[in-house]
Amino acid sequence: MIPSDHFVRMYNELFKMLEEKGHSHLQNYWRRIASLQKTILGPYIEKDGLQGMYDYWEHIRIEENCDANLEITDDFFEFRMNKCPSLSKALDNDAGAFEYYCDHCAGWVKPVVEEYGYHYSSDIISRTLPVCVMRIYKDRKKAEEYNQTHTLPAKPY
Repeated sequence: MIPSDHFVRMYNELFKMLEEKGHSHLQNYWRRIASLQKTILGPYIEKDGLQGMYDYWEHIRIEENCDANLEITDDFFEFRMNKCPSLSKALDNDAGAFEYYCDHCAGWVKPVVEEYGYHYSSDIISRTLPVCVMRIYKDRKKAEEYNQTHTLPAKPY
């Protein structure tokens, strides 16, 4: 197995390279990863909706040793990253973090949850601090309201 220190740095450099070729190259890569992500996350959503998302990301929280809090309500599932291990590793290298490194989460997850009728929202908070919030709503309007007050500008993924 490749240590996370290595694959995070590899992703970071790959994202930079694809962006240099043109943003569409990066978008296409993230869409391909999303199609693979669907094979893993999709069954959780199909079986249990928001609770399935909670169960999936709870497993990720433990497996990746994330300092994170998860919450589920009648309206949304929330994954609050208190210290993202991925961005922390991307920032802690001599090559520097890709400016839009954090956008890969939305690039991989948003297409999957939207295919199941849910609405992705995120608050990146800072591109230089490893904290963020991802919320997935049942209701599009509530997701849009959250995005209006919580999301940093991002490149369209």
